[in-house]
Amino acid sequence: MIPLAADAGGADPEAGLAFMAEDKPRFVTVPGLAEPGPSGTDTASVLRARRRLDALWQRGRDFTGSQTAIVGGAMSWVSERRLVSAISEAGGFGVLACGSMTPAHLEAEIEGTKALTSRPFGVNLITSHPRLLELIDACARHGVGQIVLANGIPSVAEIRRVKDAGAKLLCFASALPIARKLVRMGVDAIIIEGMEAGGHIGPVSTSVLAQEILPYITEVPVFVAGGIGHGEAIVSYLEMGASGVQLGTRFVCAHESIAHPRLKQAFIRANARDAVPSVQIDPRFPVIPVRAIANGTTRRFIEFQRERLDRVERGEISRASAQRQIESFWIGTLRSAVIDGDVENGSLMAGQSVGMVTCEQSTKEIIGQLVEEAVQGLVARERMRCG
Repeated sequence: MIPLAADAGGADPEAGLAFMAEDKPRFVTVPGLAEPGPSGTDTASVLRARRRLDALWQRGRDFTGSQTAIVGGAMSWVSERRLVSAISEAGGFGVLACGSMTPAHLEAEIEGTKALTSRPFGVNLITSHPRLLELIDACARHGVGQIVLANGIPSVAEIRRVKDAGAKLLCFASALPIARKLVRMGVDAIIIEGMEAGGHIGPVSTSVLAQEILPYITEVPVFVAGGIGHGEAIVSYLEMGASGVQLGTRFVCAHESIAHPRLKQAFIRANARDAVPSVQIDPRFPVIPVRAIANGTTRRFIEFQRERLDRVERGEISRASAQRQIESFWIGTLRSAVIDGDVENGSLMAGQSVGMVTCEQSTKEIIGQLVEEAVQGLVARERMRCG
């Protein structure tokens, strides 16, 4: 289990979570999935909208075994047993973030999650992990039904290991040819994630990826991710052919999230434009873009690159050494933000949907709100069609 560090600040962290940013849109909190429909709409319209929503994401629900096809994106240090179990308990599909865990650590986290929920959840594994096959075996021993392999195209041996474990395999596709290749390799579902997402990102937006991939990948379910924070956006992607969606940023400020109160405050205060990708200043020293809320470290990273570039040009260090130092800059900074609450020096990874995070809520409220927004969107569409 990942421990939650004690707050080291002098201010009362609870007081900081009581406000809602005045310059952000406010959303109605819906306590749960069983609540009545939107006010001002007739019952028949709401029932039709709910049936329509059920039909739109039925394939995704069948795949995950959850009440909704809302997948909790795996976030290092955040997506641990408490948040993952809460997402599954609320009707979504929680996914544990393995990150750099050892097989023993992962097994303990799976057992801890199972102690908190009897509902399905998945595990996200990084393909570059040196003990990946052992991690897959750990999932198999504990009957994990869905495994996500992220950060690259898995090998045939890795796919076979997942299949031998009896699990369904989800992989990320950043382009249509990659999605087609993954389907041919035997992947059971595809996740397409646009550049609006938090953390490591690609160069293409979610809406463009959806148009590029959804019409052509029909053999397996496709889940859309990146910048999704409102239920009406969920409906739009479902109507385009998605089987479900994946959200991460919206769950960081859940009551059940172990994220430090100061990090939650930073999310609540931030707007979409505050979540920016890291900057590369010289193509000779490539930087994998990471989207995060801008802070002092964001600016220092640019200065750090310039300093290493200058030292290379003066002959003080090699290009290889400079590249290693640039790549190592962010090590430990995500944990500093999430666990220790160092929002000035840590990495505040967040998607652009952070602008829709306006307060701390329970996971049940977040999922309930997303579902009700989706229902309202479908009711509005029906009204427009009927004139």
